Amino acid sequence: MNGFSLSRWFGIIGKEFIQLKRDRLTFGMIIGVPVMQLLLFGFAINADPKNLPAAVLSADNSPYARTFIRAMENSGYFRGVVQVAREDEAEELIAHGAVQFVVNIPENFSRLLVRGEQPQILVEADATDPSATNNAIGALQVLAATALARDLAGTLGAAPPSPAPIDLRVHRRYNPEGISAYNIVPGLLGTILTMTMILMTGLAVTRERERGTFENLLATPALPIEVLTGKIVPYIMIGLIQVGLIFLASQFVFNVPMKGNPAVLFFVVLIFIAANLTLGITFSSIARNQLQAMQMTFFFFLPSILLSGFMFPYRGMPEWAQWLASILPLTHFLVLVRGIMLKGNELPELWPQIWPILAFMLVVILLGLRFYKRTLD
Repeated sequence: MNGFSLSRWFGIIGKEFIQLKRDRLTFGMIIGVPVMQLLLFGFAINADPKNLPAAVLSADNSPYARTFIRAMENSGYFRGVVQVAREDEAEELIAHGAVQFVVNIPENFSRLLVRGEQPQILVEADATDPSATNNAIGALQVLAATALARDLAGTLGAAPPSPAPIDLRVHRRYNPEGISAYNIVPGLLGTILTMTMILMTGLAVTRERERGTFENLLATPALPIEVLTGKIVPYIMIGLIQVGLIFLASQFVFNVPMKGNPAVLFFVVLIFIAANLTLGITFSSIARNQLQAMQMTFFFFLPSILLSGFMFPYRGMPEWAQWLASILPLTHFLVLVRGIMLKGNELPELWPQIWPILAFMLVVILLGLRFYKRTLD
């Protein structure tokens, strides 16, 4: 047996570099994944969300009320603090997810404050994602004690009835106890479907190409749209089975409330499954082998799980990260499923989150058809 040969060893090393040069997708993943993680974790991920949208329903237009509203804006935790005139308008905003907080200031606020009777301010918080509201609620509690200190100086502040001149009452809507399962379990429904649906269909065409059966498929008169959609349908059934199991576990194991219509939930899930399957079949059309299809799936799944709001609060990210996340179907699906299960939203309230998923699916299937046609040449 020959001994260790440096020439053969260097030859093998050179061969591997040549292989990496030919496999540009793998080389791109080697560079792209660490860069993506560095950018996302360094700039986009923020566990202390600020600039949260809020609405104020104020029946008191006194200087004290305006001072408190201005203090909210200056705290950094709230942005776009809009004043609404009616309670139903405020309810619509928080139900649709347009605002994270609704602050209710009563009509006798200034009179009670001057009398030292500690008026109440009701704060309604959208607690479907408790981590997105906790720090902002803490900031409000500090404001209740300090925001009016200058206005109440002198005689008005001589004998405060309590450590805070304002009695801040916080109502955590949709998840009053802050149970993490109410947020995590609906999110797991989306992440599991994203991972499994894209991965399974991502291997569909590449598997046939490696096994040598793809040529037989090309020999048939089947159109590209027939091939791509035909490969999707069986996986839709698999996805619905997964959804059924997760839904049963959410109801009977984790006791997640179901305020909405289960039929609406499964309709939304069907759209989401179709969007992920079209992306997977497109990856399958672009990739040359199963390894490349898996790499492309991972490259898409990583930003989806980090930017969608599943692991970190969506509104805590900078605007460029929120814009990027708005392209991902999982971002909209999490809003949809939490809105149905925890808020009881119906289709009219859900449409602003449904159409981006449909648009994503249309663009992706057109892209898949383009690459599939290239394969036929």
